[in-house]
Formats: sequence, C-alpha cells, structure tokens
Amino acid sequence: MDRTERFYKIHRLLTQRRFVSREAFQEELGVSRATFKRDLEYLRDRFNMPVVWDRDQGAYRLDENSPQAHLFQLPGLWFSAEEVHALLTMEQLLERLQPGLLGAQVRPLRERIRKILDSGDFSAADLSRRIRILQMGVRPVNAESFQAISSALLSRRRLRIDHFRRAANETLSRDVSPQRLVFYRDNWYLDAWCHLRKGLRTFSVDAIAQAIVLSRRAREIKDTTLDDHLGAGFGIFSGRAAHTAVLRFSPMRARWVAREVWHPEQDGQFELDGAYVLKVPYSDPRELIMDVLKYGPDVEVLAPAALREQIRTLVSEVQGLYKA
Repeated sequence: MDRTERFYKIHRLLTQRRFVSREAFQEELGVSRATFKRDLEYLRDRFNMPVVWDRDQGAYRLDENSPQAHLFQLPGLWFSAEEVHALLTMEQLLERLQPGLLGAQVRPLRERIRKILDSGDFSAADLSRRIRILQMGVRPVNAESFQAISSALLSRRRLRIDHFRRAANETLSRDVSPQRLVFYRDNWYLDAWCHLRKGLRTFSVDAIAQAIVLSRRAREIKDTTLDDHLGAGFGIFSGRAAHTAVLRFSPMRARWVAREVWHPEQDGQFELDGAYVLKVPYSDPRELIMDVLKYGPDVEVLAPAALREQIRTLVSEVQGLYKA
C-alpha cells in the first residue's frame, strides 16, 4: 500500500468509525507507529486534515469545527493531462505575475497549488522537472501598466492608456473602460470600450506604454454583448463572424488537424482520400491567414475567393524573396 492509498484509508476509517485508535490504524494500514505519525503530520500540514486526538475516547477523530476543515482536500491519485497542464500553467503564470497587484494573495495560492501537485509519491518538484510547459512568442508587459490595468478592471474605473499601434507605427492616447483581461497564446490582451472610437476594442497589453487609473466609473458592457462581439471572430480579433473559411488539409496533415479546435463553431469532415475539410467562421482574416500559412502546401483555401486571393498574393511575395 503506497502513501496515497494510506491517506485515503485514514480518511475513510475516520469517516466511517468516527473514533479510531492508534492501534487500529496501524493494524489496518500495516505500518509502524513512526510511519503512521509521519502520515498524520503530512495530512495535517499539507492537506489541512482536521484530525485531532480525543482524550476522552482515547482515539483520533475529525474536528468538523476546526478553521481548517473547509480547506481539507485529499489529492487525486493521478492527474489527467488537462489537470496537470492547468495546474502547472497556473503555477507558472502566478510566478510570472509576481510581484504585482495580487502579490499577497498569489503567494498562498501558489503554495496551495504546490501542495496539490505534491501528492502521494510524486513531489511537485519532480512534476515540474519532468513535465514542462513551454511558452513561445511571449511579449513582456510593463509591470506598472499591468498593475494599473488590473486595478482599474477590478475597481471598475476608466483608464487612460498610451497604446502603440504597431501597424501604423504610432502611439495614441485614449480613455477606455476595461472589461476583461485575456491570456491568449501566451500573451495578455485587454478587452475594453474605447471612448474615442465609441466601440469595443482589444489592446495588446505589452503595447500599452503607460496606463493611468481615472476617477470616472467605467462603462459596463453586458457579458452577452462581449461574447457576441469579441468571441465570434477567429482568434483574438473581434467582430461578428461574417465569413466562413473552407480549408482542405492533405491526408497526412489531416491526422493532426482533425483533432484540433480552431473555433467553437467549426465544422469538419473527412473526404474519401483521407483529406480533411475544415469550415471556420471569422471576421478579421489576419490571424487565420497566419495559421493557414504555417501549414504550407498541406492546406488549400477553397473559399471564400477573397481569402484565397490573399493567400495566393502572400505566397507569391514569399516566393519573390527566395528567387536566386
């Protein structure tokens, strides 16, 4: 019986019998007194099990009135791929956020995540060493700006931001009402109501050179409106999906793409030769074009004609760069 199994058995015995003597524990678990003592200390310190010694009964019991009772949680014997990814990503993400607006709150949260990962015979350090979460294309954000954005977002205040527009190579100052912070493809984005443009916009947080919290209350936008406007397009670009891209992937590449989620409302089906046709709604084609181009000759844009022409033009320009 490994340590995790003993933890569950200790909890089960206390739940079923209410009072359990030290001798009964040792007999049921098949361990020495020293091992049982270590298990008990581990359960108290790491998982907040509210187990106490009842002198009147001469046995152990669970103290349901203990301040730690609501914190008690036994670890799972195994983590699924999604759970490991979520926990490790969260732990690393919290590490990147420090020091920041939530520094005091983040530290105990990180410790709690480490305790969950540090379950049974698998230590958190071993999991972190053996399982890696690799991030690509991360753009560092200004700590002071991020703190101001977070503060305005949570206190529901307007922001004055200096935002660098990369495409136009210019910096604009504008007042916005922050609605959501989004962590997408390893970078932060701010969904906000722009009072200059009178509409919803998405700003790259790393492109915000300065952010000042204003005293005026932020304009509130309904969640349904945000979802309809910002969640309908493809990727990070907002706007209602007005087009549907029809992409045909080669039989070889189909083995991967058929299992990928490009959009919540996508539709895909295999053809007789093993090729895979994927239909994806989009509003702004920029991010979609980048995703299509990375597959090179393994994907063909079948429709719409405008998107197909954009891809053809870009491919021709790339060919021009590599002419002898």
